[in-house]
Amino acid sequence: MSIYKDIAAYEPFNEQEVADQRIILHALQTDPHCFNRNAQAHMTCSIWTVDATMEQTLMVYHSIYDSWSWIGGHADGEHDLAAVALRELEEETGVANAHLVPCGPGNIFSLEVLTVDAHEKRGAYVSSHLHLNVTYLAIADPKEPLRIKPDENNAVAWVPLTEAIGQSSEPWIRDRIYRKIIDKLAAF
Repeated sequence: MSIYKDIAAYEPFNEQEVADQRIILHALQTDPHCFNRNAQAHMTCSIWTVDATMEQTLMVYHSIYDSWSWIGGHADGEHDLAAVALRELEEETGVANAHLVPCGPGNIFSLEVLTVDAHEKRGAYVSSHLHLNVTYLAIADPKEPLRIKPDENNAVAWVPLTEAIGQSSEPWIRDRIYRKIIDKLAAF
């Protein structure tokens, strides 16, 4: 199934996902460049990674956002966002043996349109833009060795799920996105 069909078949969890699903589908229909990061609104993916008991989540201290964060990245032309999410998990944390949790069409766990403020990355200016984000849920073993990705994060840690929201210093992400994801896990 294509990512468009997966997103169209996805059942939104709340009002935010209803609105964001519509925006993401519109971009997929109208912008042939939306999988490339030079598009003003472009496809990204995240991977919310938990242990088998779903009591801990894996987070990175993201250098640009100066906050504890989930793991993810840009599609950069790739349409298989689940594969991108797993690759980003390994690149950013060293975790190589995670597996996606079946969550419905395309294993999509969550959808978000995220605003990204202008910033510098590797010495270059990056304008404000939108991430059209697809989130996947993965299970990994907390005993697997962790490592940082120095050009993106400066810490990687397993965090009790009950403390994950408090780790983020980004109010919208913390209160609306991470809270939603944790609420979805509780209903899972």
